[in-house]
Amino acid sequence: MIPRAAAPLLDEIRSGYPVITLTGPRQSGKTTLARAAFADKPYVSLETPDEREFAASDPRGFLARWKEGAIIDEVQHVPALLSWIQSEVDAAGTMGRYILTGSQNFSLMAHIAQSLAGRSALVQLLPLSIAELNAAGQLPPDTDSMLLRGGYPALYARALNPARWLADYTMSYLERDVRQITQVHDLAAFQRFLRLCAGRTGQLLNLANLAQEAGVAQSTARAWLSVLEASYIVQLLPPHHRNLGKRVVKAPKLYFVDAALAASLMGIQTAAQIAIHPLRGALFETLIVGEFLKARFNSGYPSNLYFWRDNVGLEVDLLIDEPEGLRPVEIKSSATVTEDLFKGLHKWIAAAGTAARHPRLVCAGPDRYTRSGIEVRPWQEATE
Repeated sequence: MIPRAAAPLLDEIRSGYPVITLTGPRQSGKTTLARAAFADKPYVSLETPDEREFAASDPRGFLARWKEGAIIDEVQHVPALLSWIQSEVDAAGTMGRYILTGSQNFSLMAHIAQSLAGRSALVQLLPLSIAELNAAGQLPPDTDSMLLRGGYPALYARALNPARWLADYTMSYLERDVRQITQVHDLAAFQRFLRLCAGRTGQLLNLANLAQEAGVAQSTARAWLSVLEASYIVQLLPPHHRNLGKRVVKAPKLYFVDAALAASLMGIQTAAQIAIHPLRGALFETLIVGEFLKARFNSGYPSNLYFWRDNVGLEVDLLIDEPEGLRPVEIKSSATVTEDLFKGLHKWIAAAGTAARHPRLVCAGPDRYTRSGIEVRPWQEATE
């Protein structure tokens, strides 16, 4: 098992909450992390049909088997169980009693908010980060290989073809989960929608255009996009426009959480294809935005990521809203750093004045240095 950056967070919060809920996309390593971090707890999975039936038909008897609590995997399959867990933890008064995992955040969080509000800590686990892979000595050797492989742990635990595994992942998990969460009557239309979203990663979201190309109603496209976002497949990055002028873009930007999954949906099968692909820059940007999101989640906080773009197209890819101020980050897939790459940062810094904090340029080059007051970082050290 590759050590996870969220492990210290789990150790920290287990003494403060009776329930810990570990959520994230399927195959992001939730079960492995939970079993490693809470090795003293018995484990049960509600993916197993007989355990699921037991929990649904006799929740009191199901929970009675574990006097000191347990790890309950894929708890979203039996949401009614959460009310019984609430009653038990309230009566017991002990911390770290139950560890719950779930992949369908859309439904899971609604039930937790209803039954376990104030009782459960939420930890969001995304696929492996660059920092985690680097620390384990398993980081792919170059940018294009990283964009092809991505961060799902299975691709580093076994000898697998990334393109083939990611295609299987799409069929086995995404389409099945979406059908469970919302009514998808035309699977071919949803597959087309998913691939169109991948082709728009790193771009401003135009929902009307996306729906039209997918051949579905705009309301359907909005519902499907909400499910993908709640399932940690995509994220919508909101614009930041506080005190930075009146004419700024107000539409969000669409990103896949895992750049390799987007590449797979684009039909990319080799690193050589990525090297010459017209959307290589968008995939690189997707990778780095995902790294900042992972760093935030691994610390136990919600996203604090935004972007800025004015009405003439100048933009800063990321604005990180930190307590000390806004940190602008520009992301470029070029290995050669030229003055032109700093244009958006310079404009934003001039507009923000004293609000700018430690501006950074993340690129595909190998060196780390400071230029004109801006930190230049290689992709391997993007979030350090």
